[in-house]
Amino acid sequence: METNRIPTRDDAWALLCEYTQSDSLRKHALAVEAVMRAYAEEFGEDASLWGLTGLLHDFDYEAYPDPSQHAAAGGKILRERGYPQALIHAIEAHNEANGLGLTRTAPLDRVLFACDELAGFVTAVALVRPNKSVHEVTPESVRKKLKDKRFAASVSREEVRRGAEELGVDPDTHTQFVIDALRRIAPELGLAGTGSV
Repeated sequence: METNRIPTRDDAWALLCEYTQSDSLRKHALAVEAVMRAYAEEFGEDASLWGLTGLLHDFDYEAYPDPSQHAAAGGKILRERGYPQALIHAIEAHNEANGLGLTRTAPLDRVLFACDELAGFVTAVALVRPNKSVHEVTPESVRKKLKDKRFAASVSREEVRRGAEELGVDPDTHTQFVIDALRRIAPELGLAGTGSV
């Protein structure tokens, strides 16, 4: 079943929750959604489509954590559910290890790749700040932590670097953009600070 209809956010959230039980993975999905929406607004693109792409980019990760299956398995599910091809392609292309050999040609593809690892890394940096707040994170603090290979070791520094490169933006400018987008939803992410709920 293939359609150009963009499912609702409620549909996408239900799909995410069906496959993802981990609170941290759900928060990561919210973080990437926020950054994708912000970039869509910046570039004059469809914020709904871009946001759903961010929200669902890792929805299959718990069920298919093997890099050779992640996003490829999800792509099949998304096709069956009638999600737009542009969203599916971006999600499948963000994991280079799934063997699909897809190239990131559209802005949606490149932005998702550029935001995924970095949003996760900025979250990790925020969580070790004194007040666990994204409002305390700066591009400089992110750059410093990126040099520490033991910190958030699962985050690919190479993908963070290439993400900004593929977008054609200065890494610090991109990092600040991600930080600003996450600040908008800091309470939902648990990154508003220790004094907040």
